[in-house]
Amino acid sequence: MTKKKLLIHEVFKKAQKDFPATSTKSGLSSALSNYFEESLKFMINERSFVRYHNASIRDNRDPDIKDVLILDKLSQYLGCTDFLDFSRTFVKHDEDANKTTVKIKVDEDEESLTEKLSNIIINITNEQHFKMPEFVKQNGLGIVGIFLIGSVLIGNYSAGSKSKNSSTPLSFFGGLANEQNCMFWDDNEYKLMDCEDKNPQRNPVPKDTVQLRYFKRITRKDTLTVYNALGKTWYSKFNGNVEFFTMDGVDPDNGRELRASTVYIIQKYAQ
Repeated sequence: MTKKKLLIHEVFKKAQKDFPATSTKSGLSSALSNYFEESLKFMINERSFVRYHNASIRDNRDPDIKDVLILDKLSQYLGCTDFLDFSRTFVKHDEDANKTTVKIKVDEDEESLTEKLSNIIINITNEQHFKMPEFVKQNGLGIVGIFLIGSVLIGNYSAGSKSKNSSTPLSFFGGLANEQNCMFWDDNEYKLMDCEDKNPQRNPVPKDTVQLRYFKRITRKDTLTVYNALGKTWYSKFNGNVEFFTMDGVDPDNGRELRASTVYIIQKYAQ
């Protein structure tokens, strides 16, 4: 389950506890909208909550939420600092099948290992519903066997996700260090960055491969015509200035939702 979808699932799950007087989609959406406006001083209308519910819970797909501020506020409702914090730390509490705990005891006569390794807990959490093989649970493979399995799993993941010629440094067990799992808006397009990057000029958001590839600001507005832009571009109007973009979403500079370009907008502001 993706983080956006999981976020909506958890928001409505918490809403069912917070607002027990109602259990319908519309009722919960209305209660959430009122709560966000009154308690968080942030407006998300009832229709938006219904749309998020339909996408994530009814249709089992990602909600169309491009505004990072909305994701942050939804995450704060769950007790997280922001969406990045939610993405890094939140684990679905009732999904035990996604989490396997392996406790390894080292025999007292195993002198080759220090006392610090005498009680090791390994928590494995994976969104693709990874389950520890039954033969590992039922048979004592020993510490070496467990670490070998871990090395193979991590090694396969690294090999599948990076090119053989990649110069990305490796961390413990061959895992990739400093992966660029965030992105930032660089004037006209999104670019990848390390989530731990402390550059104050960048506002990191979780990586979205679709936005990275297709979401661009159109820098040559004078090339747009009704023929080539109608139905293919979106715009943001702020303080009399209109900017055009290549796909629907949110203007990263002001947080406003984009609108589909109309004949009037194209003829007045694009040429």
